[in-house]
Amino acid sequence: MGHGHHPHVDPEAGDRRVLAAIAVNMGLTVAQIVGGLLSGSLALIADALHNFSDAVSLIIAFGARRIARRPRDADMTFGYGRIEVVAALVNYTTLIVIGLYLMVEAAMRVLDPQPVEGWPVVIIAGLALAVDTVTAALTFAMSKTSVNIRAAFLHNVADALGSVAVIVAGTLILLFDWRLVDPVVTALIAGYILWQSLRDVGPVVRILMLGSPPDVKTGAVLEAVRGIEGVKGIHHAHVWQMDEHRTALDAHVVIAAGCWGRADAIKTRIKTALEEDFGIGHSTIEMECARHACAAPSDFGGPGR
Repeated sequence: MGHGHHPHVDPEAGDRRVLAAIAVNMGLTVAQIVGGLLSGSLALIADALHNFSDAVSLIIAFGARRIARRPRDADMTFGYGRIEVVAALVNYTTLIVIGLYLMVEAAMRVLDPQPVEGWPVVIIAGLALAVDTVTAALTFAMSKTSVNIRAAFLHNVADALGSVAVIVAGTLILLFDWRLVDPVVTALIAGYILWQSLRDVGPVVRILMLGSPPDVKTGAVLEAVRGIEGVKGIHHAHVWQMDEHRTALDAHVVIAAGCWGRADAIKTRIKTALEEDFGIGHSTIEMECARHACAAPSDFGGPGR
């Protein structure tokens, strides 16, 4: 039900591996674009753009990780951790734009097929597959403990599958001169980019919209608090994700008549239950006595909301 606890990793660990992954992906991108222009293969250029987007996403994620390590200050009292969520939104938006662009280009190639040299396509796509394998190896260990790196790792696995598809396209061109297979493979790569991006961007937007965690039932949270001895009610509750791993709650809690002398102990029990049962480690609770509680309260948010 709750988020549980996420393993903490040395913030400096793996930085050199990420930089190495960026370097090999940028080198591969240049090789694929040159090869695509020389061979006339749109599929190879499509795979190059996907590789480039992955390299850029690694750069953005790397920079965001560095910024996220800054301590809280007067300007960012919650800290800088949410910069990683902003970086993810930038990356997914870029991927969606690239996917749509490749779809349009593929459609134009179907209407006006262009000559494609098979051998350069196969050779460079084979090189891409090797680089994708190296990048995956560089990020595999870190992917077990970091959501950002795990996303990059999965992108590289997808790139490897794209490279396999391009190799198949180049082989079919060599054997049968099926030129239409190039835009078809391009459309498949673009379709995968769009599917993956649109699927993954939702949770990022949810965090930025201050939505509650999808695995936490807010109604159950309120019922759990109401079930604690000495609590008469809870209202004006807000449950949101501070960042990818941390959930917060603020709420008004009404203390039952005759229990005000135990208000601090009741608050402690509420905070303990929130963390243990729902993974909510940051909670701010405004205590109200039963005689002076808010009039016409709502469960979530303020009056009339």
